[in-house]
Amino acid sequence: QVKLVESGGGTVQPGGSLTLSCEASGSRFSSDAMGWHRQVPGQARDLVGYITDDGVTNYIDAVKGRFTISRDNAKNTMYLQMNNVIADDTAVYYCTLGRASRKQYWPYPYWGPGTQVAVSA
Repeated sequence: QVKLVESGGGTVQPGGSLTLSCEASGSRFSSDAMGWHRQVPGQARDLVGYITDDGVTNYIDAVKGRFTISRDNAKNTMYLQMNNVIADDTAVYYCTLGRASRKQYWPYPYWGPGTQVAVSA
C-alpha cells in the first residue's frame, strides 16, 4: 500500500525560505516520478512541479527560479526547496507519485495529509 507523508511546513516571512519533504513507502520509488501540488481553501489542487525517475524537473511558471525539486532514492524521499517565497505561495502542499514525460505529469491516486505553508509578515 502506497503511503505518502509530507513534512516541513510552517510560517515563513515573504522573501524567506522553507524546505518541504515527502517520504514515500509501498512503491518502487526509484522508478516512479514524483510531484508537488498545492491547494488553497476553496480552490482546485494544482500541480507545482515534478521530477522524473531520472531527475528531470518541470515547474509551473509561478515558481520557476524560486522552487527546486530534488529526490533521494536511497531515502525514498523527495524535497521541495522554496526560496524567495511570496504570499501567493500560502497553501497546503501535497506530494504524489506518478508517471511523467519531459512535459507532462500524471499522478497516481494516492495522497498524503499535506503540510501547511503560510507566508506572512
